[in-house]
Amino acid sequence: MYLKRAIFLVLLISINVLAQTRKVIELKQDWKFYKGQNEEAFKKDFNDSKWQTVSVPHDWAIYGPFNKEIDKQMVAIEQNGEKIPTEKTGRTGALPYIGEGWYRKTFNVSNLNKNQKVLLTFDGAMSQPKVFVNGKKVGEWNYGYNYFYFDVTDFLDSDYNVLAVHLANFGESSRWYPGAGLYRKVRLIVKNKESINHLGTYITTPMVSKDLAKVNVKTEVIGNNVQLLTTISDAQGNEVASNKTATVFNNEFEQNIPVINPNLWSPENPYLYTAVTKLYKNDELIDESITRFGIRSIAYEANKGFSLNGNVRKFKGVCLHHDLGPIGTAINRSALRRQLRILKDMGVDAIRSSHNMPSLEQLELCDEMGFMYLAESFDEWARAKVKNGYHLYFETDVEKDLVSLIHTTRNHPCIVMWSSGNEVPDQYGTEGVKRAKRLQDIFHREDPTRPVTVGMDRVDQTMKSGFGALLDVPGLNYRVHLYEEAFEKFPQGFILGSETASTVSSRGVYKFPVEKASMKQYDDFQCSSYDLEYCSWSNLPDDDFVLQDDKPWVIGEFVWTGFDYLGEPTPYDDKWPSRSSYFGINDLAGLPKDRFYLYRSRWNTKEETLHILPHWNWEGREGETTPVFVYTSYNSAELFVNGKSMGIQKKNNETPQNRYRLMWMDVKYEPGTIKVVAFDNEGNPVDKKETHTSGKPYKIVLDPDVKQLKANGEDLAFVTVSVVDKNGVPCPTANNQLKFKVKGEGSYRAACNGDATSLQMFHLPTMKLFNGKLVILVQSTTEVGDIHLKVSGKGLKAADFTIKSVL
Repeated sequence: MYLKRAIFLVLLISINVLAQTRKVIELKQDWKFYKGQNEEAFKKDFNDSKWQTVSVPHDWAIYGPFNKEIDKQMVAIEQNGEKIPTEKTGRTGALPYIGEGWYRKTFNVSNLNKNQKVLLTFDGAMSQPKVFVNGKKVGEWNYGYNYFYFDVTDFLDSDYNVLAVHLANFGESSRWYPGAGLYRKVRLIVKNKESINHLGTYITTPMVSKDLAKVNVKTEVIGNNVQLLTTISDAQGNEVASNKTATVFNNEFEQNIPVINPNLWSPENPYLYTAVTKLYKNDELIDESITRFGIRSIAYEANKGFSLNGNVRKFKGVCLHHDLGPIGTAINRSALRRQLRILKDMGVDAIRSSHNMPSLEQLELCDEMGFMYLAESFDEWARAKVKNGYHLYFETDVEKDLVSLIHTTRNHPCIVMWSSGNEVPDQYGTEGVKRAKRLQDIFHREDPTRPVTVGMDRVDQTMKSGFGALLDVPGLNYRVHLYEEAFEKFPQGFILGSETASTVSSRGVYKFPVEKASMKQYDDFQCSSYDLEYCSWSNLPDDDFVLQDDKPWVIGEFVWTGFDYLGEPTPYDDKWPSRSSYFGINDLAGLPKDRFYLYRSRWNTKEETLHILPHWNWEGREGETTPVFVYTSYNSAELFVNGKSMGIQKKNNETPQNRYRLMWMDVKYEPGTIKVVAFDNEGNPVDKKETHTSGKPYKIVLDPDVKQLKANGEDLAFVTVSVVDKNGVPCPTANNQLKFKVKGEGSYRAACNGDATSLQMFHLPTMKLFNGKLVILVQSTTEVGDIHLKVSGKGLKAADFTIKSVL
């Protein structure tokens, strides 16, 4: 029986199977794609020669164009507290995801014998995929975020085979940009019929200490008179433990393997072992899987909170939607890695997949780079948020969707919690309580090692109904004024900030006067980066900081959001052109907003933070009040304007903002230099930072995030482009139109400037700067060599550089 607030001990794995006894074939290149209806396209002999050739993963909608008519709705958004319907535009990104699409791919499975079988796996397909092989329907799956697979052995011909996939996306099926197409990987797995079951390995540790980990390995197999050998190696490839068994219970092996002096996985030490599992029959190897894994323990306890490996800590987390900005939802490992690097520098140690099942690539990178993970499943249960949402499939599909999520991802060391839903309308009434219990019971049955939460926004209702009391972890979305009452009424003994802040800002935009505001709108459809504007249901970051710091029973937070995303342009849902969010701590291009440094000053405990805002180019505001904020890990600092002291500010408890920010509210603007000098706790000057008024834009500067790419046809370099004056001072208000050209063994993939109102398409090789910056994505080919990028703009000195493409 599953016990709440019990200690959860688990050793988890990340599976990437490659062995002599099986083949894994990624179906990546030379797909044929057509958007539209075509009743004959599933047939094997259909002529698709005039269709577009694409590679998969592929998002058909990201190429646009932006059009307000695509997702225009007359709706009252309940989650925003609206009661009267109004016209909404850009809610799902104003990109053409709605409609039907076909993908076709030929493939060969050579030398297949009668003792082998072939699995066709999909990591996700948006949405409602229907799969055909050689003109025959193999199966279908409704939920676009889920992983699924089919045994296609009996559908194959001896050599030439045709795979066809039909997808259908309906309007009002999402509250954000869902993407469209085969946006995650498709693979073939060829293996023996007698073999380790697909997703059939499950590893836990009933006991973990610094001296010993007891590793329990359950392996489901198909076969008679078979034996299993599991060998564990450390990160250097040295064998540390092994076990061989021939004892099978209901087609499942169970092994207990001791690992002496285990190196425990954590965000600070993301140590991964490797397990090799071999299946034998009559001493002949018939299947083999190679598995990375990490050893760690987790605990959730009343009045103590969350512990990892016995150490109490609080989640420093962010929520992430699944799109990758200018490349849409098409999964890309280097784009994900860049996001995580940026978050790691900010001090983030946890990710929440919002509000959908995560990609396997993201989980693998979180295993490697050290991020705890809250894996979420649904944005709807049986009651609707949007007309064509998941509620249409809840009763028929919810169990198989959850089982697929759990079995596919349960072995990743990064996952420390499941979420069965986000702000579901089912929070009301007894039916919702029953649904919450039903879903939580499925998680407990399939994985009794992790707790389950729900992101609750109707906290007053869940306190009355018992909904919040039955959850393993009560997750509060916002509602900071109800934390104390919820803690008193819920029995768990702790509260999680499952979604916090929803502060809105636009990078490099500053509005006057500087004041707190809810749902503030401006004529330019931007939000102020003084970080004092928020949504009607939410609050400022500092309000959450107080709870995290002062209440030991608050076990952490997941901020909405780590990066801007396509769709949900609150507070401009009813304004055009606004087509992406303002919530991000980083903008859609991955460039940090000022708020990045506010969180970094708290969360990055290894490096100091000292950041000044706003910029200091305010022609026409001479003599007017222009407040200066400093986000810093230091407790005090002195501000100078052109050498004149504006006084020393110290953090204090007068207001939440005074506690976490240094603010000089009465500074008068004059061109020149502002400088801040930070002091240590003894009052000694230890750090300084300056911001200068720039002259006119003079030349382009390029700053790539990497110096070389892998020649795999998918690796990306993200090149930050900025403009400086003749003295090298950045020009923070520059909005020049730039052009991009890529030559050599690479190609131009996309660009993004972070402007939520821009209608320039990402894939075209030209874009305006937004407040002095944009980012260009350069993609490798499969050939080794040099990649040359040149960026130019009228009246500006051009810039270029070379990236190496290597094996």
